[in-house]
Amino acid sequence: MAPPMKPTSTSKKPLRILMLHGYTRSGPLFRSKTRALEKALTKALPTYDIHLSYPTGPIRLDPADIPGYDTTPNDAEEPEPAFAWWRRKDLPSPNYPGESEIVYTGLQDGLSQIAQTISDEGPFDGVIGFSQGACAAAMVASLLEPGRRKSFVSAAVSQDIEPMELFPSSFHAFHNDNNEDSQGQLKFAIIYSGFMAPGPRYSRFYDPPLKTPTLHFLGTLDAVVEEARSRALIERCEGPKEVVQPGGHSLPSQRPWLDAAVGFVRECLEADSEGKSSGERSEERKEERKEEGVEDMNVPF
Repeated sequence: MAPPMKPTSTSKKPLRILMLHGYTRSGPLFRSKTRALEKALTKALPTYDIHLSYPTGPIRLDPADIPGYDTTPNDAEEPEPAFAWWRRKDLPSPNYPGESEIVYTGLQDGLSQIAQTISDEGPFDGVIGFSQGACAAAMVASLLEPGRRKSFVSAAVSQDIEPMELFPSSFHAFHNDNNEDSQGQLKFAIIYSGFMAPGPRYSRFYDPPLKTPTLHFLGTLDAVVEEARSRALIERCEGPKEVVQPGGHSLPSQRPWLDAAVGFVRECLEADSEGKSSGERSEERKEERKEEGVEDMNVPF
């Protein structure tokens, strides 16, 4: 875990957010794409010392793995390093002969990399992910919830499977009740162009539904992640919020969408400090906004 800040009369409260990049990207590249969000959070939350951590997925991709990459030899151009948290493959189903199922190969390595970042730089208050990183963010939020490990094990016994079958070993340490400094349940998760891991192999990430407060961004012109895939994830979250932005497969940096993300983070932090659920605090903020008037609202919830 990251060393605690020394308390002083002027100390700001630490706010640590785990940032997970998408397929074919990297931590440094995702940092460059989220500068506007970082600045908006810093400006809107002046009482917090904000730290954003950008790990890079452990799987180095080949040019052939990158959609749309021109494989024609060109000595003048070197491809940007591209990484992933896992690879998606269609493999024969062990339970249904003649059929195939989607398998995320390397997922355990990807989750292990994230767990190591949590151990080294956490504990974290929230997670933000884009595309494949958004799928990973939902998984991480799920794995850190109390009782999730038990649901993985019970599923394995009842279905006679190896539930990725079993709860990931890299996350076992975060469920140690005797360690007060251990990473606990996240206060929030922001999901940009997210989706569910498909099939029964990964069902226990979402069953029971995620209790971590979530905000989901969907792009009306997103041609990479279909809306139905994003909504399948939304349906497996308790009390989710969603924002539909008029763009494609990207992380929107215009003011209304930054305000939405920042407002959600603030709401979750306030709810946590007051010991309230995010739903309770959300209802309070709705009443506050009614008094302010519609013309004063910046957050498009």
